[in-house]
Amino acid sequence: MSNIKLLLPTPVESISIDGHSFYLKRDDFVHHDFSGNKARKLHYFLTHDFPNISKIISYGSAQSNAMYSLSVLAHMRGWEFEYFVDHIADFLRENPHGNYAKALENGMKIKLNNDEEKQEDDSVLFIEEGGRQKEASFGLEIMAKEITDWQISNNIKKLNIFLPSGTGTTSLFMQRHLKLKTKVYTAPCVGNSDYLKEQFFMLESDDRLHPTILEPQKKWHFSKLYREHYKIWLKLHQQTGIEFDMLYDPIGWQVLLANIDKLDGEIMYIHQGGVLGNESMLPRYQRKYKDMG
Repeated sequence: MSNIKLLLPTPVESISIDGHSFYLKRDDFVHHDFSGNKARKLHYFLTHDFPNISKIISYGSAQSNAMYSLSVLAHMRGWEFEYFVDHIADFLRENPHGNYAKALENGMKIKLNNDEEKQEDDSVLFIEEGGRQKEASFGLEIMAKEITDWQISNNIKKLNIFLPSGTGTTSLFMQRHLKLKTKVYTAPCVGNSDYLKEQFFMLESDDRLHPTILEPQKKWHFSKLYREHYKIWLKLHQQTGIEFDMLYDPIGWQVLLANIDKLDGEIMYIHQGGVLGNESMLPRYQRKYKDMG
């Protein structure tokens, strides 16, 4: 069993963006290697014994935050870690950096999806992309209780939770476990609302337990650089002094601010961590948008 220490419960701060007040749950403080929703989704695997497991297999993008966290988990447990990707950019392969470099340092074996059959037997722990699986419910139930306890102690009658989504696993299980009729809102950052609904149904057949999806005003291509994303990321840092993720949070905050009048009650934004990925994204933004400082 892991002896890793997570900072729980995570603190809640008050922030102001463009004159609007929000509560910010600092899940980026949970742990450096299991920041934010990765700590929550992998909490089950950090706190239970798996005597028959000797390997983790997962898949996704070559700069995934989940990939890095899984590499740490495997390294900590003495397991092998195989990670499958559709492609690796030549520049990244020749100049490893960010999550990719750190996962390789932890012993990750990276493979292309067409390399070979993925081994699946009792010695292999298969983790869906982004940690989208039923075991994620374990850590997110703990998180939901933290929020409920905080809401009661602060005498907040009506609370809306907002967080951007990839697979939507975090927002789904948050909605399932939250008490006091607290409502969870999210925005798709990978694909559109239909894609996100498909992800929800893979884990929960009752759509009454699904979060409410707020659609972005524009279609964004995942991981592509956009001036609007960089602009709001810089603004968030200037107005709060807090570093947010550059992949999901710019979309999340744009959607939230565009829909703020639709949310009746106090709003809590979940900072899901992931800032380690900024190490590779920030230089790309600085090169492309030199005029933005």
